[in-house]
Amino acid sequence: MHSDKLKKIIDTAMGRRKADIVLKGGNIIDVYSGRVTRKDVAICGDTIAGIGGYEGEQEIDVSGKYLSPGLIDSHIHIESSYLTPEEFARITVPCGTTTVIADPHEIVNVCGRAGLKYMINASKKAALKVKFMVPSCVPATPFENAGAVVTSKDIEQIFEEEEEDVLGLGEFMNAVGVINNDDECINKIVTAINSGRVIDGHSPGLTGKALNAYISAHIENDHECMSLKEMEERIERGMFVLLREGSACHDLKALIHGLTPENSRRCLLCSDDRQIKTIFEEGHINSHLRFCVDYGIAPAEAVRMATLNASECFGLRDIGGIAPGRKADIVVFNNLSEFKPEQVFIDGKLAAKDGEYILPIERYDTSAVSASVNVRDFSTDALKLKLKNENVRTIDIIPGEVATKAGSARVAMTEDGDFAYNEAEDIMKVAVVERHRGTGNVAVGLLRGYGLKNGAAAISVAHDSHNIIAAGTSNEDIAAAVQEIIRMKGGMTLVRGGKPVCSIPLPVAGLMTYMGAEEFNERL
Repeated sequence: MHSDKLKKIIDTAMGRRKADIVLKGGNIIDVYSGRVTRKDVAICGDTIAGIGGYEGEQEIDVSGKYLSPGLIDSHIHIESSYLTPEEFARITVPCGTTTVIADPHEIVNVCGRAGLKYMINASKKAALKVKFMVPSCVPATPFENAGAVVTSKDIEQIFEEEEEDVLGLGEFMNAVGVINNDDECINKIVTAINSGRVIDGHSPGLTGKALNAYISAHIENDHECMSLKEMEERIERGMFVLLREGSACHDLKALIHGLTPENSRRCLLCSDDRQIKTIFEEGHINSHLRFCVDYGIAPAEAVRMATLNASECFGLRDIGGIAPGRKADIVVFNNLSEFKPEQVFIDGKLAAKDGEYILPIERYDTSAVSASVNVRDFSTDALKLKLKNENVRTIDIIPGEVATKAGSARVAMTEDGDFAYNEAEDIMKVAVVERHRGTGNVAVGLLRGYGLKNGAAAISVAHDSHNIIAAGTSNEDIAAAVQEIIRMKGGMTLVRGGKPVCSIPLPVAGLMTYMGAEEFNERL
């Protein structure tokens, strides 16, 4: 900050000059005291100069409305929306989101450092503030073939080169490696500690001494709590807990029962993976606020979890509250039950009004991350199983959950020992086709409970290494689906009778679309 800018802010705060913008007569949600107070908000440039009674060059009447700090999603994978960062911003800013803590784990597993660089540069084209965490687990597991490897040396270089854009180390999924002192895990963590960065956690099921060991590695938060016991154990050991409500994982509904006025200061709100369909139907972090208030959480307490708590967890001292010296990231809500944003200001500029993003949109070049499908020597023969008998192991879907379980079954066989589909059994083939390095690797198993009756489905989004995954009732349809993904250079498709019924390209790293959000959602 230059001294002239600071003097201008101080003169505005003192009333010696008119504010650039004054939001007049609104009810401020005070996340510091937990109260709602009626005061003007004076904005000077990108900064809140004061609250109280002020005059401005532009005065906006917000009487009867509620002013909230800009909402913060404390952990999200933007790629899971299927949208590029610019388009993701266009549909989330009107929901009141002004900042997200993004872990580009998906695209970095596909494209390596080029993927991170793309996400950083694309995000700069939008008003939404995107703070990045460097993915800690690329690949996520040694049992998969990812498109890249990110080592502790790479992380050290990224911290040095992307100083302004990277907050810390992304969710440390390899909890087993941490508590068993795996050398590379420890090197990554020490690199983050020595550079003063935040380290995100990911430790479902960890408890007792193992949890103590994990937290002792300076891992500060966890979004993988699925029970009240896990939540309480982490909070009492000093962690922040991120209450997740995404498209597939709905932990907020389970954990909200454990919220108290005492422990809510250690709780944040996040979506992790939130698909475009969910955003259009429910909103973004504002939908979390509705859920909390409907449950009985005080509005100011709910808003605090989506603002001040997140800013404190990640060391973002210039956002998170409506107060002098903070950035003018402000949401004007219609009331404290619907949380419908009428106006959204980011850095003192009106970015969205009445549900529409109103700023210009410029796209960043995607060429560096648009050639991510490299499949070699794939044919229908690669999908054949060589069963020894009718007794097989299956991957069983658990309805409504992201977890699966191991199963067993007796199935029909073809004359040459391949699996024969029987609609009555709801068991079909599932295949993973390596798409990054042209290895020719294809893995085939049996999936129960998917529900497909005829044909095949395939997609190039498959956490965490994002190879092509396909399921279907015949080798021919599965093969046709895989070939369609290859033709589109990434995407999703449905096939019947050996021909695509419908397809959607995802050419940006095989994860994201060029389409506008509305068109993509309709086709999806």
